[in-house]
Amino acid sequence: MMRHSLSRLLDKPLLKASLLSLSIIASILVMEQKGILEPLELRAYDLMVRLRPGQEPDDRLLIVGVTETDLRRLNVATPSDRTLAETLAILQAAKPRAIGLDFYRDLPQGLGQSALLQQLQAKNVVAIHRISNLADEQIPPPPGMPPEQIGFNDISIDRDGVVRRTLIFAQEETSFAMQLAFTYLEKDGVMAEESPEEAGILKLGKSTFWPIGSTAGAYRTADTRGHQILLNYRNLVVGRRVTLSQLLDRQVPADWIRDKIVLIGNVAISSKDFFYTPYSPSQKNEHQMSGVEVHGQTISQILDAASGKRPLIRSFSNGTERLWIAIWGLVSAIVAWRMRRIFPWAIVQVGILATSSSLGFIALTQGLWVPVVAPIVSAIAGGGCVIAYRAQMLQRQNRMAMTLLGQNTSPKVAQTLWENRHDLIQSGHLTGQQVVATMLFSDLRGFSGISENLTPPDLMRWLNEYLSTMTAAIHHHQGVVNKFMGDGIFAVFGVPIARTTPEEIAADAQDAVNCAIEMAQRLETLNQEWGERGFGPIQMRVGICTGTVVVGTLGNRDHLEYGVIGDAVNTASRLESCEKQRQPDPCRILISESTQQYLAEKFALEAWGMIGLAGKQQQVNVYRVVANQDVPVNPVAISIP
Repeated sequence: MMRHSLSRLLDKPLLKASLLSLSIIASILVMEQKGILEPLELRAYDLMVRLRPGQEPDDRLLIVGVTETDLRRLNVATPSDRTLAETLAILQAAKPRAIGLDFYRDLPQGLGQSALLQQLQAKNVVAIHRISNLADEQIPPPPGMPPEQIGFNDISIDRDGVVRRTLIFAQEETSFAMQLAFTYLEKDGVMAEESPEEAGILKLGKSTFWPIGSTAGAYRTADTRGHQILLNYRNLVVGRRVTLSQLLDRQVPADWIRDKIVLIGNVAISSKDFFYTPYSPSQKNEHQMSGVEVHGQTISQILDAASGKRPLIRSFSNGTERLWIAIWGLVSAIVAWRMRRIFPWAIVQVGILATSSSLGFIALTQGLWVPVVAPIVSAIAGGGCVIAYRAQMLQRQNRMAMTLLGQNTSPKVAQTLWENRHDLIQSGHLTGQQVVATMLFSDLRGFSGISENLTPPDLMRWLNEYLSTMTAAIHHHQGVVNKFMGDGIFAVFGVPIARTTPEEIAADAQDAVNCAIEMAQRLETLNQEWGERGFGPIQMRVGICTGTVVVGTLGNRDHLEYGVIGDAVNTASRLESCEKQRQPDPCRILISESTQQYLAEKFALEAWGMIGLAGKQQQVNVYRVVANQDVPVNPVAISIP
């Protein structure tokens, strides 16, 4: 009993669609967790970074960039110690709050090392070193500098070469950018402290610097060792930039330096200290950002976070991200199930995709990185699988309906009923229409005698063999079998699609006559086969008439029939049954004058003259179609008196 109830429950279309959409959404979640969507998510993140409103250049920063022009002027590949010492002296005269020297100086470079080391002793100067995981790639700081005045300048790079994260602590060391931020904020009374929420986490001013995990945002394969945060770029230009030559020539105003953070670094192409950023795809010339400017971006971010002006970028927990992705797939699936038409669904689906993307973009502008591609894929897959399931279900229902309709009507009529099913649902009927068509009635002569000599099973097999053969001939000539009446057949040529030109009406009339001739030929073949099985030969009569009829559905919602009503129907039926004693050949084909006028003398006809038909007040001019073996199916028209 329970198994039967479960089977009935699982057979419900809504449950099937729900299980299908849930399985698809689960597959999307697995793909997302495996990092398959990570490259697309990172591209989407970059696009949103470029599209969001940018900040004005940070007036707390001044970047002194060493350009190729500067190096050619100095005739060196890198500034000498003497040049850097002079640079620091000029800057100190303008009283900056902090100076960051983004040049390795563990070894002397030209003359002036002692002068440089003396300048580096100033408490507002921060120098760099490298803490690479490989010992051979580590670079020590300038000799004699205290730990609080040195910071590592290692930069975190994603697998696609783009900088989206920044490393602020690693191996118990502090980054170059963070040391400069500490130095700057100290004057404002903002000191580093431990977060009261969790030990070992930095709290600086109004922000807590939570480290990102390997699954932050869209990351699934990122190396997030150390203490890393997402780099919240200020804009493509982080601050005012001057050249080394301008500074050495005393062309930089003092107020550009006073109370600022001054970064000195290489911006010359030959330095190869450049990195791809989210802005790179939109740049026509300079596709990369110099390392010293990347450090400037980090410094600006830390200062804004400490003051509460600009939030750090955070992300959902892994579980919340999964729920976020699944919700969009479920919403899309529900909408797809409730909407019945493709075009409105497509419009709503586009709205769902646009909404999920817009919310992701708005969230990023507020400092929250949520996946964008995964919800889109989930929505497309969730809604798409429901649409595909409904289409498959509708196709199956279509086949079933066509099969059921075809049991009572021809495939053409069944197709018309199905194509107009919405009208049927609303009114229960197909609207009647007036058309010009050609009717064909056929009946067997002496069927009663044959049926008396056969058992019921044999009779049904014999009759079905005959009806199947004749139906094939009717369909071959584009006719519609409207109904079977025992051994009688009523076929129509010219429905359900209304004919609009005389040429189309003539084609239907000629198809009907050609069909009758083929039926005669098939009857002869059947008689030969039946004779071998001990059945005697049978004869057939056919009546054909062309005229105006009304077609449409008859009956009620419980039982519908495709009806054909009109005088031409009665005339064709009477032609088949008139003058029964006149049977010149096994298959007698009689047509009305209304049909003969459309034949264009393409058939051999025998005029029978005016004949009175049962139930009709006026006589009808009748012709017999000559369809014996000596006359081809489509001969040149002849008239037989």
